[in-house]
Amino acid sequence: MNWDDTADTAAGERLVGSAADREDQAVEAALRPKDLGEFIGQEKVREQLDLVLRAARARGATADHVLLSGAPGLGKTTLSMIIAAEMGAPIRITSGPAIQHAGDLAAILSSLQEGEVLFLDEIHRMSRPAEEMLYMAMEDFRVDVIVGKGPGATAIPLELPPFTLVGATTRAGLLPPPLRDRFGFTAHMEFYEPAELERVVHRSASLLDVEIETEGAAEIAGRSRGTPRIANRLLRRVRDYAQVKADGIITREIAAAALAVYEVDTRGLDRLDRAVLQALLKLFGGGPVGLSTLAVAVGEERETVEEVAEPFLVREGLLARTPRGRVATPAAWAHLGLTPPGAPGGGNGQQDLFGA
Repeated sequence: MNWDDTADTAAGERLVGSAADREDQAVEAALRPKDLGEFIGQEKVREQLDLVLRAARARGATADHVLLSGAPGLGKTTLSMIIAAEMGAPIRITSGPAIQHAGDLAAILSSLQEGEVLFLDEIHRMSRPAEEMLYMAMEDFRVDVIVGKGPGATAIPLELPPFTLVGATTRAGLLPPPLRDRFGFTAHMEFYEPAELERVVHRSASLLDVEIETEGAAEIAGRSRGTPRIANRLLRRVRDYAQVKADGIITREIAAAALAVYEVDTRGLDRLDRAVLQALLKLFGGGPVGLSTLAVAVGEERETVEEVAEPFLVREGLLARTPRGRVATPAAWAHLGLTPPGAPGGGNGQQDLFGA
């Protein structure tokens, strides 16, 4: 198993994980906006993409190839479907890990219709031979199919109808420059502001026929880690709580109580995030401490801590990665209600943290 798979599996088990499980996929299909006008957030990306699509329609041509990068759950798949809808074209969906041989890609490309949108998720995980075949397909709408082996092998050129490739990646830096350069439009998806997530929560609540107050939506949005997928997942769990424990209406108090049950705190940290911070602060005096040591302290795999917990903690300014190891920031001490060693009333070392 590739470490990306490990991280995705671990993240998928968490309420605040950004990977999509089957329930998420089913709900997202029902909640997805159908056009750019309905799509919330990503203002610059929407404006730029709207110009690209309008110009292509005016020319009667297929849209340029599009590369969307950003963290999971920000709307890359949704935008790919919107691109197809705006262009009035069908969409074919596949992923990089599913294309392990050039023949796999050739089979997909040769069956495309003119103007069709091919959405290739996690494009950075495609095999190198398939990647090299994609260069020619994107640029010249042609692929060379190799027939036979050894000295008798023959390359048969196969003409392709014009199509639009929409590539999505969580790690744009892993894409080779020749592939990145063949995309006519590249966009980076940013994390959402709380106000934008409030709008997402209100829209989803309306579609799910859930009654929610403004303060309740704000409470959910504030704990959603800047990610619409997480906001929708938290909304569903709060809805369940409201139906069982209250009158079905989501208020701020109901949302806070529900998310306390699911161990999601006011900043969106869950049990794993807090375990990492508590070990770093209480066992190691705030660091620096090595990643492997920290992982052992919380009873998790090294890769789980590095790939699943740390990115959000670093983005929130609660943890820093240094050459000497992981270090807690003053914000981490404040969030857990602890006093750093050396501060007034904080003692001078790790033992003081335990009252020794």
